[in-house]
Amino acid sequence: MNKGLIYVISAYLFWGIHPIYWKLLKHIPPTIIVSHRIIWSFIFFLIIILIKNEWKVLITKVKNSNNKITIFLPALLMGGNWFTYVWAINSGYVIETSLGYFICPLIIVFLGVLFLSEKLSNIQWIALFLAAVGVFIMTFIYGQFPWVAMILAVTWGCYVFFRKKSPLNALEGLSLETAILSIPALIYLCFFNESGSVYLFNDNYSFILLMFTGVMGGLPLLIFINGSRRIKLSLLGVLQYIYPTIVFFLGVYIYGEELSTAKMIGFVFIWISLVIFSLNPFLLKLVKKHFAFNE
Repeated sequence: MNKGLIYVISAYLFWGIHPIYWKLLKHIPPTIIVSHRIIWSFIFFLIIILIKNEWKVLITKVKNSNNKITIFLPALLMGGNWFTYVWAINSGYVIETSLGYFICPLIIVFLGVLFLSEKLSNIQWIALFLAAVGVFIMTFIYGQFPWVAMILAVTWGCYVFFRKKSPLNALEGLSLETAILSIPALIYLCFFNESGSVYLFNDNYSFILLMFTGVMGGLPLLIFINGSRRIKLSLLGVLQYIYPTIVFFLGVYIYGEELSTAKMIGFVFIWISLVIFSLNPFLLKLVKKHFAFNE
């Protein structure tokens, strides 16, 4: 089976259970959580890149890049996505975060078709339309603009798009991105956060959890980016539904958030879309042709 497909699915499964970890840190302000996540992620990637002795390669690629936007913009997108997600999970918006990542594949597929000239069959357009209907139903029941969901969808969708076009590989890109974000994170923890020292010196449980946010955040992201560069953006968008499905069920059955009839109808529409994608013979031929599945 294509390694890219395995990597992406593994990352989505891991991310699906992420809310459980962030809920353990619910007693800590999200700005502190995300700041630690950035810094410990940078340390995680720094250790790897030093072991592999790839810093010189990274610096050379950055200097020689003709399009600095694809190198530096992903850092801002990732930072915004991380903060919004952690805040939403610990503020009782688990289901709305799943909605954001249900919307995200539509944005990813749209970007792939619009900017990368990726082609979809008629049946795939129908499947996407059904998914859009499901998202609309899930969105409409909120009675107001789902800004949490839209921020998550847009930041992650654009992050995937720019990372796919970046000249940096997964390790190089994540090392640079977390290095960039570590500067404001350190400034915040040192100068604008009066309670941060509590979790460093007086609460060993919280400190250990904060320290491991680097691995929790860095490892699946490293796996995901390695996989995303090996498959088409349109397929990546469809696979994205794995992640919010798990988060959705966590929100409903583990954390007891409200599940209305309208939400369930929207959810069903999205899964019908996935079934059409999965059983479409044209798609199966396309996957076999472009993703080098082994017999």
